Amino acid sequence: MTKQDDRQNNSRFDITDLESFLSDRVQSVPPSGIRKFFDLANEMKGQVISLSIGEPDFVTPWAIREAGIYSLEQGHTHYSPNQGYIELREAVSDYMSSGYDLNFDARSEIVISVGGSEAIDLAVRAIINEGDEVIIPEPCFVAYKACVKLAGGVPVTIDCKPENDFKLTAEQLEAAITPKTKLLMLGYPNNPTGAVMEHDELMSLVEVLRDKQILVLSDELYAELTYGDNKHTSIISLPGMRERSVLIGGFSKAFAMTGWRIGYACGPAVLISAMNKIHQYAIMSSPSTAQEAAMEAMRNSEKHVTPMREEYDRRRRYVVNACREAGLECFEPLGAFYVFPDIRATGLTSSEFCETFLQEEKVAIVPGNAFGECGEGFVRISYAASMENIREAMRRLKSFTGRRINNV
Repeated sequence: MTKQDDRQNNSRFDITDLESFLSDRVQSVPPSGIRKFFDLANEMKGQVISLSIGEPDFVTPWAIREAGIYSLEQGHTHYSPNQGYIELREAVSDYMSSGYDLNFDARSEIVISVGGSEAIDLAVRAIINEGDEVIIPEPCFVAYKACVKLAGGVPVTIDCKPENDFKLTAEQLEAAITPKTKLLMLGYPNNPTGAVMEHDELMSLVEVLRDKQILVLSDELYAELTYGDNKHTSIISLPGMRERSVLIGGFSKAFAMTGWRIGYACGPAVLISAMNKIHQYAIMSSPSTAQEAAMEAMRNSEKHVTPMREEYDRRRRYVVNACREAGLECFEPLGAFYVFPDIRATGLTSSEFCETFLQEEKVAIVPGNAFGECGEGFVRISYAASMENIREAMRRLKSFTGRRINNV
């Protein structure tokens, strides 16, 4: 007997059984493992240092804030076009062309979204039919599998290995493809590992995809945040990929605009049109004030991003070294603002490590298995926090691991 049958057999509405009315798809998606530790930290008494959320500690650069304020002063408080202001789409088009040698038509191949997360959801819903398979390399952003499940698709996960610096290999991709595969979701620079896919590594994936009827969603939200000699390469810039891919970008991370909730998607006109159709009904349009602020961000990107990127790089090197001094193996992340150290030497699981570390040392980080089962044995530490808090958190980490590793 189904839940529907049970409800129809009851003569009176049972308010205690509201769960039976919920969608099976919604119930199949677990709550975010990131938010769990963020919420726990907020509930604790005393000084808790949170290195759990991927949110810059920087305030949005003044010129960007000023553009938003000026738009309000001018009374620009109405709906924008569903697809976003054409001026912002033109600014995104120019940015993609000058920064990554990617050419997108502002009128038909770009849609402005409410953050990168909405753009990911729009793309998945525009592409996926019931039962379509979507390949997702893990560890990855927690929303990927949820978006696929809510669209009726089937997530097919690939365990990326620490010995490969958590990068997807051509052999792994080839082995995961079936006749039902419709979409590959890539997120590089990677959240949670900080891994970066270089040109030749991406080309090996392109060779696998060349004769396959598979689309690609490339989540490039951290594209501006790469370090050393590593300049971001978009898979969409490689031969044969432009016509089968959608690029997801945004302002939250590199421009410190998390609260503005503004992002974008670039891709073939047919796909962008379908995404905009969903956007029209679900959201209508992105916030007008945020769009005007984003125009300033796009037009003067280097001036706004460079100082923050240089500071992140300094923090990155400090945290990697601190993790190693604390006895935790840690490969060098070359993008985003996370490190992903191996905590297995402590004898604790990822969740045990994070829960005990929070209770004993009052530092909040995220267990690696929140980003996929292959993240078990690792934790994610965000260095998008002040250097003062990072130094103190790393001091506490060394004290914590010293007590654990020596007793294993």
